[in-house]
Amino acid sequence: MPKIIRIGTRSSELALWQATKVSKKLIDLGHKTELVPIKSKGDIVLDKPLYKLGVTGIFTKNLDIALLNGRIDIAVHSLKDVPVDLPKGIIQVAVIKRANYNDVIVLKGTEGFFAQPNGIIATGSMRRKAMWLSRYPTHKIIDLRGNINSRLKRLENSNWDGAIFAAAGLERIGKKPLGAINLSWMIPAPGQGTIMIACLENNTFVKETCKQLNHPETQICVDVERGFLKALEGGCSSPIGALAYINKKTQELNFKGVLLKKDGTKKITVAKTIKVGSHQFLAKDCADYIINNGGLELMLESEKTFISKHCVFSTKKLSKAQKKILPNSIDIQDSDFIKIRFNRISHRLMLNENENVVISSQNGVEAILNSFAKNEIKFKNIFCVGRRTKKLIESKIGKVAYATKNAKTLAEYISKKSEIKEITYFCSNISLDILPDYLEEKSIKVSRIEVYKTMLSPIKIDNSITGVLFFSPSGIRSYLLKNTIDVVAFCIGETTAKEAKKHFKNIRISDFPDTENLLHLVKNYYQSK
Repeated sequence: MPKIIRIGTRSSELALWQATKVSKKLIDLGHKTELVPIKSKGDIVLDKPLYKLGVTGIFTKNLDIALLNGRIDIAVHSLKDVPVDLPKGIIQVAVIKRANYNDVIVLKGTEGFFAQPNGIIATGSMRRKAMWLSRYPTHKIIDLRGNINSRLKRLENSNWDGAIFAAAGLERIGKKPLGAINLSWMIPAPGQGTIMIACLENNTFVKETCKQLNHPETQICVDVERGFLKALEGGCSSPIGALAYINKKTQELNFKGVLLKKDGTKKITVAKTIKVGSHQFLAKDCADYIINNGGLELMLESEKTFISKHCVFSTKKLSKAQKKILPNSIDIQDSDFIKIRFNRISHRLMLNENENVVISSQNGVEAILNSFAKNEIKFKNIFCVGRRTKKLIESKIGKVAYATKNAKTLAEYISKKSEIKEITYFCSNISLDILPDYLEEKSIKVSRIEVYKTMLSPIKIDNSITGVLFFSPSGIRSYLLKNTIDVVAFCIGETTAKEAKKHFKNIRISDFPDTENLLHLVKNYYQSK
């Protein structure tokens, strides 16, 4: 029976069009396919500009997770939405022949307003906003988010003069109005107009199949554009445009790039032509030109225009690398508000195989390993909470039967397994009772083993602190012993946020439960102020 290639895609009309195009190409090669629509945060949160959400990966993260979890075999993206650094284990396997890479403006009336001082233009793109203001500095920019159809409808019902779109998107779903004007002077986003296919690096079958769809000329051009973006993007929050195209007659690669200040008051451009085959260092050379001609100063100036100095506090010690995620404009202090002491576990507990085991934290894993070597641990079915807990278990103990992001979901899963009558729950002295209480209600016997003690260790923080990072409900309880609730509570996950909601008014929750994503949440929050 032929393998069905599951194609992950966002659920917008344009994204489904792009996924269907890839599907048809695979079918032409003799393969069966299935579309798997997946929502992204960029599709759900429509009331904030993209740069206030943290642009990197906003439309791709959920598809990345689906790939890594084995829910889909390939992900189809608009390349301009894809971060230049893909998650470990995921590769760009192909790009489809590029469509129209230009931006266009869809007008509400006539183009006469171009020469007027009070034009109103809508776009959700920081790059388009900066480039428009660079050319028309007295115009007003309105933020516009959503799929193509919703943006066109908002334009129709507005008093705006026009809205800017990617030409390829409008053309692909047949929604480009006859009066749309091509903005050939506006340098597009790197990769604009290109469909990209991603897959797991170790999926040989899918990798070899999708390589047949790759368009070499497009790949050369977008690789240069994205190389230019990557060379400038280290800590850069400024708008960047890049375009590379090949003159087929001369076999020359033409490149132009731009770095702008967010308000469009400053820009630095670069243009270069080189023979195809000699373009290896083109992206870096052009980025270096930008940097050496005032680009670094422009980027720093752009940072200063929207960030003031802020002070935050982490209730867990952070590494130097983690602290570097935050810009210099955000001062971070840290201290361990929770201290852990491992208990000595009786060896008789490991004499017999523990058939069904639940471990709800990384501390629980470390506590078990503190008492036993790997070959002494006899667990048959291991259930756990958290991606990092799962990773630690599988690297140090053995295969995880099932993992979820919170205790309630795990309890619901276990309760549906009719063969499970009893579990062993490795926990701390102050673990939440959600999981054991739920299972006991479902007549599943729970044997609790306290493998570590959680001790509260709060300190009084300075009044200048405006935001606090929390990593567990216990961390919140510890913090409240000596501190006030007049701060922003940045929570690593839903379980921590549930506890925070009992006390704090302003709560922000990380999309993914790890320290790095929590720090990016802090960064994006203060950059939007």
